[in-house]
Amino acid sequence: MKKCIFLIILAILSLNLLICLSVLDHQVQAKGNAGEDKITVLSPKGQPPPIQLKPMAPRLDTLDGKTVYLINDGYLGTDILLGEMQAWFKANMPEVTAVYKMKGGGGFTAEDPVLWAEIEEKADAVVMGMGH
Repeated sequence: MKKCIFLIILAILSLNLLICLSVLDHQVQAKGNAGEDKITVLSPKGQPPPIQLKPMAPRLDTLDGKTVYLINDGYLGTDILLGEMQAWFKANMPEVTAVYKMKGGGGFTAEDPVLWAEIEEKADAVVMGMGH
């Protein structure tokens, strides 16, 4: 008996839903025919430019006698992490020169041509602290 009552209620609710959808559809069509302005919607995906892949730099055989730049882009806590890395190099690999630098320009997407030139001239390897 309970199952039968449940099915009747479900049928009534389904019928009500169909009637409501039909009424809404007629209302939308009536408004569309009343001369209201229509809008055009474009895809937000766009067309990304082609990407030129670049290979990674070859790994160093050893860090002995090398200079490693530790670059902070300003993300919170990166200074602590890179400071710990610099201290670790000093304590565990004193033959490695670890240079801590703060990247200028505000954030990981900003360019810092002065720092890039210094890295190109003096660094053998780079660790870039970029947050997340």
